[in-house]
Amino acid sequence: MTTINNNLGEIAALLTALFWAITSTAFESSARKIGSLNLNLLRLFIGLAFLSTFTFISRGQLFPTDASSSTWLWLMLSGLVGIALGDLLLMEAFVRIGSRLSMLIYASVPPLSGIMALIFLNEKMTAIQVAGMFVTLAGIASVILVTDGNNKLAFTHPVAGILLAFGGALGQSAGYIIGKYGIADYDPFSATQIRILSGILTFMILFTLRGQWPDFMKSLKKKEAMMSMTVGSFFGPFLGISMSLYAVQRINPGVASTLISITPIMLIPYAYFIKKEKVTAKEIIGTIIALVGVAIMFI
Repeated sequence: MTTINNNLGEIAALLTALFWAITSTAFESSARKIGSLNLNLLRLFIGLAFLSTFTFISRGQLFPTDASSSTWLWLMLSGLVGIALGDLLLMEAFVRIGSRLSMLIYASVPPLSGIMALIFLNEKMTAIQVAGMFVTLAGIASVILVTDGNNKLAFTHPVAGILLAFGGALGQSAGYIIGKYGIADYDPFSATQIRILSGILTFMILFTLRGQWPDFMKSLKKKEAMMSMTVGSFFGPFLGISMSLYAVQRINPGVASTLISITPIMLIPYAYFIKKEKVTAKEIIGTIIALVGVAIMFI
């Protein structure tokens, strides 16, 4: 029991990875039907509804009225950078290059988070944690990266989509670090409410400036997209973001984001059993390598 309690941060990060695997497939489907911008605002509204219900049951309040002004400031900034900007870029990458490749590129979040944590928070990782991080990243890379006939890496997907995914990773990393300033010992679910409120406010301003509201209303009539988006919103803005904040609250951001980055590995069973895609020996070996890296972090 003590061991479990000591590793709650790592467990939360692994659960986040699972939740984002579910979310990414659901959101990819929705984004192709209603567009990434509409998807982002809708998913945040649904995620906020889930969160508010949960915090009312668990804390007796619908909204985080007990948060300090400093907490509000930092978490609003975290939501602006990580949710409004970072997730918008990622969702558009889902449309351009698909969720699997997008989530691989998201593996750049750990080194970015680790570097930012060192610079801005003066948090350092142990040698074992660094080793585990690189082993995990090596496993992820071996699963997704491919070479052409001349053993050279080639761009088989639109460069714009790849850049969008990298932009999303950068936004998420910055959001983690900014959120660390604001969350301290505050409830991670209530903290997520503040971040989502920031994202909603940002998108509402953007929708108004772009005259996007008529198109937004039309998207509400697409039932299939709404269904998959609701599933994605439950596991993403509700459970996923909250668990990621809890993980960052308890362990180093670089370690947390590394564990979260194994999402592409978790997408392999989905690809094989649901989408009926071929899974190669290389991908299986890469999965084992990534899981070994995760195990190293528990030492």
